[in-house]
Amino acid sequence: MEIQIGDVLRYKKPACGKNMYEDGHLNFHFLTKSIDANNLQLEKGINPCAKIKTSLGQLVRPAILISSSPNKKGSVETPWEDFYDVDNGHIRYFGDNKEPGKDPATAPGNKALLEAFRLAHSHSVDERLLTPPILFFKRAIVNGVAKGYPQFYGLGIINSVELVTQWDNKLARTFTNYAFDFTVLCIAAEHEVFEWDWINSRRKKGFSLAITNNAAPKSWRQWLNEGSNSLNKLRRRVSKLSLEKTVNQKPIPGSESDKILNQIYDYYANKKHRFEALAEVIAERVIDRELGIYQKGWVTQGSGDGGADFIGKVTLGSGFSKVELIVLGQAKCESLNTPTGGNHIARTVARLKRGWLGVYVTTSYFSDSVQREVIEDKYPIVLIHGRRLAEEVAKLVYESEAYSNVAEFLIAMDAVYPSRLKQRQAEEILNN
Repeated sequence: MEIQIGDVLRYKKPACGKNMYEDGHLNFHFLTKSIDANNLQLEKGINPCAKIKTSLGQLVRPAILISSSPNKKGSVETPWEDFYDVDNGHIRYFGDNKEPGKDPATAPGNKALLEAFRLAHSHSVDERLLTPPILFFKRAIVNGVAKGYPQFYGLGIINSVELVTQWDNKLARTFTNYAFDFTVLCIAAEHEVFEWDWINSRRKKGFSLAITNNAAPKSWRQWLNEGSNSLNKLRRRVSKLSLEKTVNQKPIPGSESDKILNQIYDYYANKKHRFEALAEVIAERVIDRELGIYQKGWVTQGSGDGGADFIGKVTLGSGFSKVELIVLGQAKCESLNTPTGGNHIARTVARLKRGWLGVYVTTSYFSDSVQREVIEDKYPIVLIHGRRLAEEVAKLVYESEAYSNVAEFLIAMDAVYPSRLKQRQAEEILNN
């Protein structure tokens, strides 16, 4: 039976696996029922299955189920808070020791996880085969009820273990425990679908590790073959990207913004380098409104620009806490229907030093791949597409008493272009 990360199940007591659904949710006991094994439970934080023998006589733990209860954090039962970030493939989970003066390795849950850690990080493939899959759940609140609704968060492997000292609010004493850092495995090859039958097949006495692993996720099988050094590349990563669709980066055909953008492109079509003066003004407006106080510097000269078309700085804060950041601008008067290429963005990013900010102004739009690269690699660069350019020009003309239309404004921008040209080092802007 298939299950996906994020699915909320129903966990009722007493356990009954008769119905597939309970209260509108997949029944945990139906999903996990097996005539060949004891019921799986989520009664504790760490729920290890009892070991059974395989077809080759190996003593193997079929699985370990981890359950976190955010509603209990800081309580006597759970005097800590677990950290789930499965979209970045990471879970930090605290073990089950709560007794001051007790060796945390002897707590039953910790003991099972420490053994799983040893097996998972063995250099022997045969030993890694004995590692139990670890399945993650976290209690969800449904209709105001915080119990009985475990949410599935995937499967993983222990990446590291840390001995920590924790504080018990009730006893006002410290105790030692283990913090387990898990790598949540990617299941993209399975289209984000987890086949629970793989777990149930491992719970049958005399099962074959070789046969059952054929049904395991690809990332699990790859880890078995390659070992712990492969965990980082097998980590689950979800690009929660705020990608701007192409249609939202281009003006509506026939609209006033569309006419303005075409007018801008036509004006600079045969002198594209002079578009830099306009881009500088638009960058000033956008950064002023969204980031901090922007101060224009200069437009760079010709081949010696080093990947920047204009230089400025943005000021954050004031007085003693004031911070000034150098801004490197790139301006491209590009065909309105041709997306900005990644090589142009890369040229600007490569020029940025630590603490600098980039801004890229185009008459075109940014492809999904370019946006994804900027977001995933956390490039400090502001992207201004054609639609935003046209809208800012329209606002500027409307707000100004000096220009009666866009044409007058563009002529004025072109007229000041020569005076804006300077050949200086970017760092000199901080002296202005």
